[in-house]
Amino acid sequence: MIYRLLALNIDGTLLQTNGKIHKSTKEAIEYVQQKGIYVTLVTSRSFPSARKVAKALKIKSPLITHQGAYIAGNETKPIYVKRINEDITYDTIRFLEALPCQIRLVHEQFSLANKLKLNNHLLAKTVFTTGDPVFYSQQFVSSLSEYLHDQPVSPPKIEVYFEEKQDLKDAKNALGNMFTEIEVIELDSLRLDIVPAGVSKLTGLTYLGNQLGIRRSEMVYIGDGLDDIPLIEAAGLGVSMWNANFEVKRASDWVTRSENEHGVAYMVKEHFRKQQPIEFLRKMKIIKK
Repeated sequence: MIYRLLALNIDGTLLQTNGKIHKSTKEAIEYVQQKGIYVTLVTSRSFPSARKVAKALKIKSPLITHQGAYIAGNETKPIYVKRINEDITYDTIRFLEALPCQIRLVHEQFSLANKLKLNNHLLAKTVFTTGDPVFYSQQFVSSLSEYLHDQPVSPPKIEVYFEEKQDLKDAKNALGNMFTEIEVIELDSLRLDIVPAGVSKLTGLTYLGNQLGIRRSEMVYIGDGLDDIPLIEAAGLGVSMWNANFEVKRASDWVTRSENEHGVAYMVKEHFRKQQPIEFLRKMKIIKK
């Protein structure tokens, strides 16, 4: 099979546990792009945060961000945007505020979160180290619902961080029964992402593929999270990181090394060295476009 698109998750995949991108990973992405392979990022991160990573990797193509709710190469000219309705956002926040959790509305231009004393130190670190650029406005308020009552917001995504696993399960079930206008995505046992109905990383990647004329069977996807499973299963070649959960590995065609063992670089060089450049394949009329 000839693959024309490489899609990558960011956290736990491209980034090492220290938050940095290894030199070998940058070289691998440059290598595959030189072969004419289209490279994109598919992430739950905000667009400004993903663009920061893309710049470090010299990826200039549109990025699939906010769990697929915001696809853009340039912030001023997004290819696709879907937002949570202002009223649904307000009602969702009102419900979540009854639970001990950190709530973060993630807009493409800013984020807005509730002030909450976090007993879980790891959770606090997760919330406050999101990789957002310096110029990305992050505001904390004592009551999100009061703020939204006066200044409504229609975000592409809401992030929710819990301290207790049972609270996450209860919230996920309740929200699923209360609203048909949103999707509730479980990233791990303590983190939910809430996006507009019909939105997911997979729908985002499919949409971009349709725009480019690239079928899912011609795509390689590399990820590590529970929300990456649908993409790993749908791609022509689905790859999981060694640091991924068992469920993620079970869904994949290939398990590469961990993020700290440069798994992306290993997989890319191991596979794509066998594939001729896209331009050569066109000249040989092996592929038509």
